[in-house]
Amino acid sequence: MSRILVIGGYGGFGARLSRRLLGAGHAVLVAGRSFERASAFCTGLAGAEPVVADRTNGIGMVLARERPDLVIDAAGPFQGSGTTVPEACIAMRIPYLDLADARDFVTGVGALDKGAAVAVPIISGASSLPALSGAVVRKLAEGLDQVERVDIALSASNRAVAGPAVAAAILSYVGRPVRLWRGRRWIGATGWQALWRVRFMVDGMAPLHRWVALAEVPDLSLMPDALPGRPAVTFHAGTEFGFHMLGLWLMSWPVRWGWIGSLGGTARWMHKLQTLTGRGGSDRSAMTVTLTGSGIARRWTLIAERGDGPEIPTLAAELLAEDILSGKVPPGARDASGLLTLDRFEPLFARLAIRTEVVERAVDPLYVRAMGSRFGKLPEAVRGMHDFIGDAGASGKGEVRRGRGLAWLVGRVMGFPPEGSWPLRVAFSAEHGKERWTRDFGGHAFSSELSQAGQGVAERFGPLRFAFDLPSDGQGLKMVLRGWTAFGVPMPRRLGPRIDAREWQEDGRFRFEVRVRLPIIGDVVHYTGWLERA
Repeated sequence: MSRILVIGGYGGFGARLSRRLLGAGHAVLVAGRSFERASAFCTGLAGAEPVVADRTNGIGMVLARERPDLVIDAAGPFQGSGTTVPEACIAMRIPYLDLADARDFVTGVGALDKGAAVAVPIISGASSLPALSGAVVRKLAEGLDQVERVDIALSASNRAVAGPAVAAAILSYVGRPVRLWRGRRWIGATGWQALWRVRFMVDGMAPLHRWVALAEVPDLSLMPDALPGRPAVTFHAGTEFGFHMLGLWLMSWPVRWGWIGSLGGTARWMHKLQTLTGRGGSDRSAMTVTLTGSGIARRWTLIAERGDGPEIPTLAAELLAEDILSGKVPPGARDASGLLTLDRFEPLFARLAIRTEVVERAVDPLYVRAMGSRFGKLPEAVRGMHDFIGDAGASGKGEVRRGRGLAWLVGRVMGFPPEGSWPLRVAFSAEHGKERWTRDFGGHAFSSELSQAGQGVAERFGPLRFAFDLPSDGQGLKMVLRGWTAFGVPMPRRLGPRIDAREWQEDGRFRFEVRVRLPIIGDVVHYTGWLERA
């Protein structure tokens, strides 16, 4: 019988993990700062022993006294946390495992690997992210030559009240910068913004409709390099109640604007407020992973009922604990994203009120859907620029000319770049049948959304929507304006802009030209240039 020391062993996730390990026949040292709470938890649990331990102070002495066969850190929060515990385990040659989902902590654990000096496994991230999510994406990516995009979303039941550590982890990145791999380069985004509503569906179960927001997790750094094609990766998380989500979203803005540094100091108060509403809502949690590439989209969805959602973050730790103790995990410091396969989780899901489903559908690029067989007759460089279904990027050079007077002001309002010659990068993102093109002329960026409009496309700039026909031949294609709306109201064609846009291939490169004029005031913007796919 192995002796496992679980730091935070009487907390939210730690208590669930401790019970699982006890059920598997291990002796569990239930560790934490409070001997009273540890003792209360251990009462009536055969094989459980309370231990006082602080992960930030004196942990080495505890390990020297107890000499466990494995240490599992389930305490958190790991955001901004040091590596005292894994370093102590390395020094004393005790295997280590944690439930961390903090991006910097998990991705940085490899820096502890000093070759032969690390004689035991030191594993970080044995939780829903990145251990389970990593297993899911590798399964979904089987047989695909290229993955363009991975979208992960998770929504917890309101009754699954998390502790202050989880609240502190979330608040650490609300309103703070988050780095994302998008359009073939790293860009900046903002934590707990990009709100959107997800529908979680598993056949035979009532669907869930939940709000989620951008969250910072290790997968944002780990997954692009782990999958063919180096895809864009996003992760959104949320609570069950929309007013919780809206409140955090509103609170993210003062942090983003620099009025306050962080919301981390409000964790205890936020946890108390969440506890007050803990009896409301349902007992259902959900997670979904959607992978797009090679002409298809595959979606894995999990729905947990009867309050079993909080068990999910402990399952990877249970599996890896058995692997470590049986000698199946080699020595070295690494993250857990590539250590488990999805089939290992399925027997554990089956013992809980958890169901999963994988669905697959074919996906065509927007311009293929709009143009049909004509798309295949376009020059190779033009086809290549539009041949994506998830995420892509291109770089090149652009030349911009701007109008004067009132025309210049209109261009400024529309966000068009200043006049001049600029290095150009374009990020393409496809989602829900629409594309977003973000054009960056030397740091001056503007974006628009494109969608299908019959055998053409419609391009939206805020409240303005322009519908185009796409006449084409073997030389390239043009965008011919056929109508426009403002705030959804059809507008007279004679009052609209005159837009001349064309794409062609020259010297093997994709070339473009766009000219926008308005009645009476004349040219607003005229830009030309070339691009190559990144």
